[in-house]
Amino acid sequence: MNQPLAERLRPETLDAFIGQEHLVGKTGSLTEHIKLGLIPSMIFWGPPGTGKTTLAQIISKESERPFYTLSAINSGVKDVRDVIDKAKQSGGLFTTKNPILFIDEIHRFSKSQQDSLLQAVEKGWITLIGATTENPSFEVIPALLSRCQVYILNSFDKNDLEALLKRATEKDDTISKKHIKLDETDALLRLSGGDARKLLNIFELIVNSFTTKEVTITNKLVLEKVQNNTVHYDKTGEQHYDIISAFIKSIRGSDPNAAVYWLARMVEGGEDVKFIARRMLILASEDIGNANPNALVLANSTFQAVSTIGYPESRIILSQCATYLASSPKSNASYLAIKDAQMLVKETGNLSVPLSIRNAPTKLMKELGYGDNYQYAHNHQDNFAEHEFLPDEIKATKLYEPGNNARENTLREFLKYRWKEKYKY
Repeated sequence: MNQPLAERLRPETLDAFIGQEHLVGKTGSLTEHIKLGLIPSMIFWGPPGTGKTTLAQIISKESERPFYTLSAINSGVKDVRDVIDKAKQSGGLFTTKNPILFIDEIHRFSKSQQDSLLQAVEKGWITLIGATTENPSFEVIPALLSRCQVYILNSFDKNDLEALLKRATEKDDTISKKHIKLDETDALLRLSGGDARKLLNIFELIVNSFTTKEVTITNKLVLEKVQNNTVHYDKTGEQHYDIISAFIKSIRGSDPNAAVYWLARMVEGGEDVKFIARRMLILASEDIGNANPNALVLANSTFQAVSTIGYPESRIILSQCATYLASSPKSNASYLAIKDAQMLVKETGNLSVPLSIRNAPTKLMKELGYGDNYQYAHNHQDNFAEHEFLPDEIKATKLYEPGNNARENTLREFLKYRWKEKYKY
């Protein structure tokens, strides 16, 4: 059976691997580990087609370790245990080069399936490499996550994708037999969405549609050839990201009609209900915040509800939440506040906590002045005493600016009354 172009071009060495310079480039965070053969258990987190599987295979080959693979889609606890037993027998107990167990789409493993990996990782019987397109903080159990390093893989940039196309035209035994001229590549790159596998699949589709040896690639040609072969909704590809983006932007833009339309597109495509609910939960805080604190409560309730119920009933709960969030007043003041605060921390470093607000659980700390002159708010009128809670170097720095909406205007008046001119609300 003829292999797809993406499989035929899969690199087998680190030198042949394109992209992810921050991980496997000359100064990449994984490069030295691989050269020395000191491979920790790890999770590769990134969009589809960014080289997660390929990188795991290369690590195994270059570190000369046995390689076992499981797919979370069709593997159970028994499969995991069987592979662990094989790995132990292959020498995991008697050599520092533990076998590698690669689990694709590890976010689809249940808690019990992930639990079955813990002892093997802890004892060093295997080195686990998991691949996921979802945030491992949400989808991987804490006990397993704490035993793994998380490495983020990025979508391929323009230079990486063009290098892949060049390699295909020069190195692939089938494609290189034709005389291919890449007049325009914008459409190819755009349709790929940074997914190398998708890029090569589209490229092969177009090239194979020609019976002649001469092939000239243009944007118009690509769009014509691909238009009739576009998948209605690809849960792991470009539309997955484009449609969730349209959905979130519609809610942020206060358009419940567009929001529920894009929601329907995802529901009809079988999108993961928790993925949709999680994105609304983030939006409720990032884009609505204190303009309507109930938004976060409803979004959190939605996430919990759909996690229990699933389809088809979850569509109603998702719709209620989406239309409510879209119809809510908006504010990103809290988001901007933490963003500015983090920037300030990076600029100023670890500033000392003022003595007056330090805890003083011991006699020595009290003698050193910990807690001196602290004003206990509840001992004062209106439960407020003006005090400096920031380090001296950044005192009176205002980081939270309430948004211009009814609720936050009330908060602004409260803060203005309390702090008068200090923060200039």
